[in-house]
Amino acid sequence: MSAPPVQAVIFDLDGTLVQTRIASWEVFEKINRRFALGVDEPERYFDLFRGNIYDSIAKLCRDDVHAAQVREEFLRLLRREYTPPLVPGVADVVRRLASTSTLAVMSSNAMEVLRRVLTTNDLAFCFAHVFGGDVTPDKRTAIRTFLADPGSGFGRRCAADYDEAGLRPLPDPAATVLVTDTAGDVRDGLEVGIRVVGVAWGMHSVEELTEAGAEFVALWPQEITAHLLGGAAADPATGACAVTPVSGDGRHGDHRHSRGDEDDGGRARAAEVRRGRRRSAAARPAPAQEPAPARHGDPATAPPGLDPVRAPTPGPVAHRPDGRAARAAGVADAELLDAVRRVARR
Repeated sequence: MSAPPVQAVIFDLDGTLVQTRIASWEVFEKINRRFALGVDEPERYFDLFRGNIYDSIAKLCRDDVHAAQVREEFLRLLRREYTPPLVPGVADVVRRLASTSTLAVMSSNAMEVLRRVLTTNDLAFCFAHVFGGDVTPDKRTAIRTFLADPGSGFGRRCAADYDEAGLRPLPDPAATVLVTDTAGDVRDGLEVGIRVVGVAWGMHSVEELTEAGAEFVALWPQEITAHLLGGAAADPATGACAVTPVSGDGRHGDHRHSRGDEDDGGRARAAEVRRGRRRSAAARPAPAQEPAPARHGDPATAPPGLDPVRAPTPGPVAHRPDGRAARAAGVADAELLDAVRRVARR
């Protein structure tokens, strides 16, 4: 029996949407040294994600008080220092799925980090619900909360407003999919009764995710769409999700724009501008094509009475730009060079 069409997709953040192995270890390594936790290698840190990360860290601590101190300091450093880049290609996957499904994010990370990452990469309004580790530390609780909330059927289509038309049923667990990079998340999802898809670019290997029970492990982000949507994966994103986002200088994961320095009013104004651009792009007719320039010797463009073959051609002097034309050409060349440099930096 085939699975029902996907209604909802819950994404893990770290290692699934963003590249986390280096960025996360650099933060935790400071915690490890300060609290003498004995996790001296990155691979040992990655092993902590085989279960709930905070439960795993607590087992390294002397007592509950020590564990609470470690957790609080870890979250504080994540809020201040954690700025991971987006996984290449994953933004398009999110936008395509947001066109037809309700999306959520579930993470052990702090809510402030989720906001910073998603707004920096213009993905915040693709997600209808967000569960951070400082609010809901247990991911099983987060999944159950999502499934039980009558509002979870209403999604966001890459715009600030939620679905408003019609009735939306609660997501069916059989039509709800968790996408994650850790074996611990796989087991949590299966325990709650939803489907789980793994990704190979995060904390744990294809073999570990498969052994934990993932129904499929994507090697590339685009495989997520293909696996979940089948033949419909070829359909383009629709509405606001189809419009190319603009954030900062347009670079996903640009650390210069991920510190949250812009005030909330500025973010709101920028979001309103983006929404206006999306609406305009959807309503704007295609521009009329300019007629092709006349070609020397073309019978259709030769002046009356002139033999097109013998139509006069401009001499060498006609090709010499005057001072204003030369300056205009120089400006155009400079603008082109600047555009090429911006593309190269992406």
